[in-house]
Amino acid sequence: MSRSSGESPDGRRGWLVAVTGALAMIFTFGTAFSYGVFMTPFSNAFGVEPLALSTVFATMLFAFYIGAGVVGVFGARVPSRAILLVCAAISGLLAPSLYVVEGYVGLLVVFGSLGLALGTVFVVLASIVPRWFDANRGAATGLIFAGNGLGLFVLPPAWQYAIDASGVRNGFFVVLSITAVAFFAAGVTCRRPGWAKRSTASAGEILEWVRGLAGTRTFRLLFVGVGLSFAWYQLLAAYAIDLFTARGMTAAGASLAFGFVGGFSIISRLGSGFVADTVGYRRTFIVSLGSAAIGGALLIPAHSIATALSVFCLGIGLGGSATLYIPVLMQTYSRTKDTAVIGIFNVAIGTFSLVAPPIGTAIVASTGSYTAVILLTVFALLGAIWAIAVGS
Repeated sequence: MSRSSGESPDGRRGWLVAVTGALAMIFTFGTAFSYGVFMTPFSNAFGVEPLALSTVFATMLFAFYIGAGVVGVFGARVPSRAILLVCAAISGLLAPSLYVVEGYVGLLVVFGSLGLALGTVFVVLASIVPRWFDANRGAATGLIFAGNGLGLFVLPPAWQYAIDASGVRNGFFVVLSITAVAFFAAGVTCRRPGWAKRSTASAGEILEWVRGLAGTRTFRLLFVGVGLSFAWYQLLAAYAIDLFTARGMTAAGASLAFGFVGGFSIISRLGSGFVADTVGYRRTFIVSLGSAAIGGALLIPAHSIATALSVFCLGIGLGGSATLYIPVLMQTYSRTKDTAVIGIFNVAIGTFSLVAPPIGTAIVASTGSYTAVILLTVFALLGAIWAIAVGS
């Protein structure tokens, strides 16, 4: 333990790392899930049809989840600050890129690179911040994931304002420049603690380790369980606003109702960490998934009170599950491969998240009803609960 430098678990340096990481986290999911804001102005500015543009943003999400997960797996032996500083440099270089980029291919390269940088920052910060804590690991993890939740609130309107006020290219430059500064601050501040061992495994050894993991029942269950723990939200995002609108809400009211899921998640991202430090990460994680399952079931009756309770339960479930899956994984697997572990399970989240929205959309289109897709959301959560309970 690095006592000579004044560092210790749960100390001031650890909280500085957590706060800086939380600020950087605002720009990860917040930008990656702002693609709805980009669609029309980017289509008009670059003359790319919305359908083609949607593949650009799909590429960004693919790079965000799966590309960054692969980087996490093979970057476990690389100093975390070096990775974060590279991501800051990529963001800074991409900031003025739209002044010279034209057309579909250029946008594909820009947003693919951006997704990889955003996702890699998420993987690195999510894996190293908990290493600074013992007694308060859940609370610290909740703090950085609260940054994620805040980003889902703040970044879409920030992108909208920047684009409306100064145009697509200038707005992109401004917001991405701020992002680069936040990532640079994380790169300077956020490293593994001196007492934390870092993996020295070669790429071949990492591959052998992954193959060994894949052969275990525990890994297969957790891979599915973690993937389903996030797939339900991607399913919900595919139909929730249309569901609320069909039940009589205005478009603005439906968007606000769905936004409250993220709003309540901020509360539980912070609160679940404190609870988990007392009663256990695994137990609190499973309870969070149970809250989301109750919220999903409450969507079936078309009643305003049931809908309000549903939004609350879904938000509490989202925040708790998003916060606690990392401590659960860190209890299950060696911490020396922290970034590799988070990277592998980021691939699980990405795989399920990319498949879930089209499935949800197709079910609604084919049945003309929301009941089947709501039930699928609940079954996904029940499957997650079972896989996590058995696998961990």
